[in-house]
Amino acid sequence: MKPDLFEAPDYYNLDELLSDEHKLVRQAARDWVKRDVSPIIEEYAQKAEFPEQIISGLAEIGAFGPYIPEEYGGAGLDQISYGLIMQEIERGDSGVRSTASVQSSLVMYPIWKYGNEEQRKKYLPKLASGEWMGCFGLTEPDHGSNPGGMTTNFKDKGDHYLLNGAKMWISNAPFAQVAVVWAKNEEGRIHGLIVERGMEGFSTPETHNKWSLRASATGELIFDNVKVPKENLLPNKSGLGAPLGCLDSARYGIAWGAIGAAMDCYDTALRYSKERIQFGKPIGQFQLQQKKLAEMITEITKAQLLAWRLGVMRNAGTATSAQISMAKRNNVDMAINIAREARQMLGGMGITGEYSIMRHSMNLESVITYEGTHDIHLLITGLDITGLNAFQ
Repeated sequence: MKPDLFEAPDYYNLDELLSDEHKLVRQAARDWVKRDVSPIIEEYAQKAEFPEQIISGLAEIGAFGPYIPEEYGGAGLDQISYGLIMQEIERGDSGVRSTASVQSSLVMYPIWKYGNEEQRKKYLPKLASGEWMGCFGLTEPDHGSNPGGMTTNFKDKGDHYLLNGAKMWISNAPFAQVAVVWAKNEEGRIHGLIVERGMEGFSTPETHNKWSLRASATGELIFDNVKVPKENLLPNKSGLGAPLGCLDSARYGIAWGAIGAAMDCYDTALRYSKERIQFGKPIGQFQLQQKKLAEMITEITKAQLLAWRLGVMRNAGTATSAQISMAKRNNVDMAINIAREARQMLGGMGITGEYSIMRHSMNLESVITYEGTHDIHLLITGLDITGLNAFQ
């Protein structure tokens, strides 16, 4: 196993914009990735297994609900700290970051924001510590980019709700103890329900044969007449805006996380360009290789500025959904292009597990699709700037 020699690029001295706490949080996450993720991640990606032994480490670095108040077990950090943690984790692997993103933004966030005090106290501390893992049920077999078309539904049976339907492409599903599930009531209104493993009729078959996010556990959620206690309904927000609010938080984390994957590919290619000798000199001395590296660091720097500014606005509560959408689309597109260019710079070695680049490239093929596809995010921006809805 090659040592993790990663050095983060900071071409515009962006560290000057960060507080001491931000840097400490980032360093803790970076050290943990180097120690506990980098040495094992290629093996687990090859095996298509999630390394469940890292869950306690994710909790220790505050990756589960870092912005959740301390009274509920969270770290009480700001949005930039959350972004930096996601950046460092995705520098290690997008699948591991997905695990943390889902737990934080798609499970803990809705319970914190849309739940009542009893639900917060019951679930959030166990989720923050990693004792319980969660998943988020929105996407369905026939409804991806159009979540409002969902058919999963629940009926009021007096002392409980009866839930039926199915969700797919659900990160963490195979091992999650808790699922935040979005379903329509008898009037067609979307609500969030907390479904616990062990409820009769609830199953989570695992999705196999993935070429992407291989070190992340993905599955389905099947609901066959599941009796859900009425106290498990999230009471404080309903309608499609409720799950979309969760996606805002997750997309924001992805905007930072993708930078981590891009930085790792760039750092690997830069180091390789100085060591690999062809035609009697390092390949980094050739004009075309310098062009690739110069474009990479430029795009990373632009993405860093975009994410930092978005974090400032998130802290102030002024960031719009459309602004978050732009950052997610831009930064993931940036990362996947850098991964492809870096792979070319390494030639044949770029496809091997000796380097991280091909794994990042495959992972980013999922990241550019989930939490809103590249094209959907373009249309969100288009709607925002024109006022004309291309979805209708």
